[in-house]
Amino acid sequence: MSSLSAPVKPPGDIHRAWWKESSVYQIWPASFKDSNDDGIGDIPGIISKLDYIRDLGVDIVWLCPSYKSPQVDMGYDIADYYSIADEYGTVADVEKLIKGCHDRGMKLLMDLVVNHTSDQHEWFKKSRSSKASEFRDWYVWKPPRIDENGNRQPPNNWVSHFQGSAWEYDEPTGEYYLHLYAVEQPDLNWENPAVRKAVHDIVRFWLDKGANGFRMDVINFISKDQAFPDAPVQDKDTPWQWGDKYYANGPRLHEYLQGIGNILKEYDTFSVGEMPFVKDTAEVLKAVRHDRNEINMIFNFEHVDIDHGPHGNKFKPGSWKLTELKSFFERWQAFMYNNGGWNALYWENHDQPRSIDRYVNAPQALRSEAGKMLATVLALHAGSPFIYQGQEIGMGNVPIEWGMEEYKDIDCLNHWNLLLKSSDSGPEAQKAARQEYQKKSRDNARTPVQWSAEPNGGFTGPSIKPWMSVNPEYTKVNAADQVKDPNSLYHYWASVLKLRKAYLDIFVYGNYELVDRNNQHVYAYTRAYSDSKALVLANWTDYELSWDAAAQKVNKVKEVLLDTYESTSMVQGRFSGAQWTLRPFEAAVVLLE
Repeated sequence: MSSLSAPVKPPGDIHRAWWKESSVYQIWPASFKDSNDDGIGDIPGIISKLDYIRDLGVDIVWLCPSYKSPQVDMGYDIADYYSIADEYGTVADVEKLIKGCHDRGMKLLMDLVVNHTSDQHEWFKKSRSSKASEFRDWYVWKPPRIDENGNRQPPNNWVSHFQGSAWEYDEPTGEYYLHLYAVEQPDLNWENPAVRKAVHDIVRFWLDKGANGFRMDVINFISKDQAFPDAPVQDKDTPWQWGDKYYANGPRLHEYLQGIGNILKEYDTFSVGEMPFVKDTAEVLKAVRHDRNEINMIFNFEHVDIDHGPHGNKFKPGSWKLTELKSFFERWQAFMYNNGGWNALYWENHDQPRSIDRYVNAPQALRSEAGKMLATVLALHAGSPFIYQGQEIGMGNVPIEWGMEEYKDIDCLNHWNLLLKSSDSGPEAQKAARQEYQKKSRDNARTPVQWSAEPNGGFTGPSIKPWMSVNPEYTKVNAADQVKDPNSLYHYWASVLKLRKAYLDIFVYGNYELVDRNNQHVYAYTRAYSDSKALVLANWTDYELSWDAAAQKVNKVKEVLLDTYESTSMVQGRFSGAQWTLRPFEAAVVLLE
């Protein structure tokens, strides 16, 4: 059966909510806008750009961690959940930001990082001070294992997400503590009721300040198998193995999520969970189904792991096909829609490279067209679209010429240092690693926003050295130029978000069906609600091609709603007949009869 004639879910089965109709703009504060010329972005800088964000047409601003932190992992190592980092501002500044968003009809989403804290948090300082401390059980501590040679070993073979063992030996008390990320990010012990109460207090504190919800960092890691067994050996080249089957989606996860979710429900707030290693659809549904009171949606990782190498090693080359990407979206679109869940739609975030360099191989002359195509395909799927700062103007990855001294990403730097210590550390291995860093390092997302063609891209003062180098493309790709240009990617993003709301029933609550599934060059799908149906059609290549509309049994086109090249009135006649011509990276949205 053609997907264009598939049954449509009855409107009565739709569970409507304000957050489903919303789109989100994510801000990485260190790189957004510097207001005081210290080279670091800050909250007053964000406030100064709220009109720019509002004019894009988004509904929610997501502020990445801005709490007091040693910044080992750029704020995801929190030392005080009730204070703001000095370089970013004050709690009063956050209150002004909340008010500024609300005054413009937007909401503010904050980051909740509670799988781990900084090792500089007072909780951990007290926990490591003595085995007898009342805070000892706030973190995961285990005695050493002794091997057959009498040598001390970590409690198990789990690998850290930032390379090496996930356990660190603490000499004063003679035990190891768990850190699934950096050594300076010890994991909290959620088995302890006092930890859960402390987290609930933090949630209420910021909601009472006026925050409208939370993005929850690696939230499915908070419940762990209390046996802490060794992970199966998948990579024989290292002693450290992925233990995610024992710490992702653990036995008490949903109990813990409901503890937070019940508070969020009181405030009618919005929540999205970062949940790596989730492939069990039943587990996902427990977390996001509309009647579960846990979280509203999750970030799935399959499409952003698509270019990783063997054993999930992102710094090894990987390859993929468009059909694989389409298959991922089709699976999760249908599953969520049919089971009362909801999708978080994203190409980019603070941990991912730039989509315009990752998902398409566009020549310089077609980068704007490629960015518009990616915007169209993403935002009109079923779910809530997330836009990461700079994505709306087509910011790209760091320059290929960057030396290692430019990189800041702890994951990337740890990988580099381990490589230099390994037996395979010759020039060719170093060159191959640096090529992968340029493609996949988190630094690709963290270069300062390119506000103008002025020195430093207008991010900070012209004579100030920014905390991270500005991508030299700022003279050609910047917000000031695009705001002035009605045909820019920035304004196109605004058009896509406006279209999504203008046809709310179709693009928010409508059924999703993939079209032309096996085509490696065209991404096409329909959204349908009641007797209304729209086709989203995208050429994923940098050359002109012909699409066989007749073979896909496309009904007569009633109206062209959007096109990446021209105004709809100019392209109206192009989408008719049996064969449709699509220009390089062209995307179109058409209403079908």
